[in-house]
Amino acid sequence: MRLPEDELAALKSASLLRHISDADSSLTNFSSNDYLGLSQHPEIKQAYQEAIEKYGAGSTASRLICGTMEPHRNLEETIATAKGTEAALSFATGYATSVGVITSILGKGDVVILDKLCHASLIDGARMSGATLRVFPHNHIEKLESLLQSATTKADANSRILVITESIFSMDGDAAPLVEISRLSKQYGCLLLVDEAHALGLIGPTGMGLAEELGIQDQIDFHMGTLGKAAGVAGGYLATSRVWAELMINRARSFIYSTAPPPAQAAAAAQALRIIQSEQGQRLRMQLWKNIDTFRAASDMTSHCQSAIIPWMVGDSERALKLSSQLREQGFLVPAIRYPTVPRQTARLRITMSSCHDTESIEALASCLR
Repeated sequence: MRLPEDELAALKSASLLRHISDADSSLTNFSSNDYLGLSQHPEIKQAYQEAIEKYGAGSTASRLICGTMEPHRNLEETIATAKGTEAALSFATGYATSVGVITSILGKGDVVILDKLCHASLIDGARMSGATLRVFPHNHIEKLESLLQSATTKADANSRILVITESIFSMDGDAAPLVEISRLSKQYGCLLLVDEAHALGLIGPTGMGLAEELGIQDQIDFHMGTLGKAAGVAGGYLATSRVWAELMINRARSFIYSTAPPPAQAAAAAQALRIIQSEQGQRLRMQLWKNIDTFRAASDMTSHCQSAIIPWMVGDSERALKLSSQLREQGFLVPAIRYPTVPRQTARLRITMSSCHDTESIEALASCLR
């Protein structure tokens, strides 16, 4: 029998051992996904507090046991309106959303085709579904079309084929060729799921993501995302048609068999979405992109940034850890990202920008990196 001590020793030897450390408020945080600083927004805090006073601290059971509370219903109506869909469903976490949604759509005899760099939760959901799994190289449209041709040729009348991509990829920060992916999905009669976790709040006229920016929200079958990044709260969501939402309610095990998120969390998330879509949200986005441009200029980057995620490529895991430690000594929290989160020999520092960062801190980080 393998001993856990041996596994931990092997991870340490490969510079892949992970630890949970205490948060250090003395460090300037360049690792957070709180892109708009909404986790500290007074209106969102107030929404939390008022909902706790009215509804209590927890939801006490799953929604199929105790029913839907008003904040959950309001949140889902807000999401559906924002995404231009008939319905939406909220989950406790983004991971629970991925696993619950994909396993509800797919089963044995179906096919799922996803980008190689999709988030682990999407990969896990695809594997758990029992569907045949096919992977195309990152953003490789020609290979995607080849896989679609093969899958549709072999599919029978009852088979489902689902294409999955992120709109903004969580470790590389680049955008998917969403117009082309949507076109191919429709051309071959397939379903399309887009995870907007790192685009929500940052991109689009009202901050609803890359699909909104490109004007193709109505061409996507499943809009997925999280409320714990730019929205500053927690939870995940799916926006889709009413009939698909009804199927999720009956099939998504992570929805059926989980205690519903606290009603106060739902109320705070709904308030965050309202702020994102407002003029205030637009101002926060403008400040965020200004900060991104400041970092690009100060660090002598030549490439264009498509999101608030900036990978500083290193390669070797041990070297990435050392660089992260050196930055910590200089007062910056910048994590080293290693295998299996990213492919082997592609370790990097994952720098994330926020609208809350000041110019002095951004330029100081860039100076240390140079």
